[in-house]
Amino acid sequence: MTESRLVKRFRKGDAAALRELYLLYGRAVFSVAFRALGDRMLAEEATQQTFLNAWRAAASFDPERPLGPWLYAIARRVAVDVYRRERRHRADRYDEVEMAALPSSFEGMWEAWEIRTAIDRLSPEERQVIEATHYRGLTHRQVASELGVPVGTVKSRSHRAHRRLAEMLEHLREASA
Repeated sequence: MTESRLVKRFRKGDAAALRELYLLYGRAVFSVAFRALGDRMLAEEATQQTFLNAWRAAASFDPERPLGPWLYAIARRVAVDVYRRERRHRADRYDEVEMAALPSSFEGMWEAWEIRTAIDRLSPEERQVIEATHYRGLTHRQVASELGVPVGTVKSRSHRAHRRLAEMLEHLREASA
């Protein structure tokens, strides 16, 4: 199904269309929220709230505009709201905590989406290693323990995954040159 037909269904309030949009854009929206908040649980909450807000505003969405940037803008606003709410609730903690930097342009958000899409195209084993090391900050030894495999297996999966990601994302390097 084309995105334009999907958007028409979404604008009419079709719940199945919302689920399909979530499957298409959920990871990218999560990436925007996670990058802003730096916390997986808060990013999940912000992603959920983003799609709820989008659902509520579906009838007002201009079908001539691309859907992705609209969702990313909602995600950014929701992330700011979540950040502010959390900051109020944690007033006794460090007041100087800064919100993680978001890409300042659509191109930056697009690159983040491209990277997330490339990670999704990795094998499940490679994706587990990449997500554990880059998103959760685990060492190879910790990943090996968590997955129940030797450290050498984690290292070889990591090497293959990084090599494949470099190949899949070569177009981003060429575009910035």
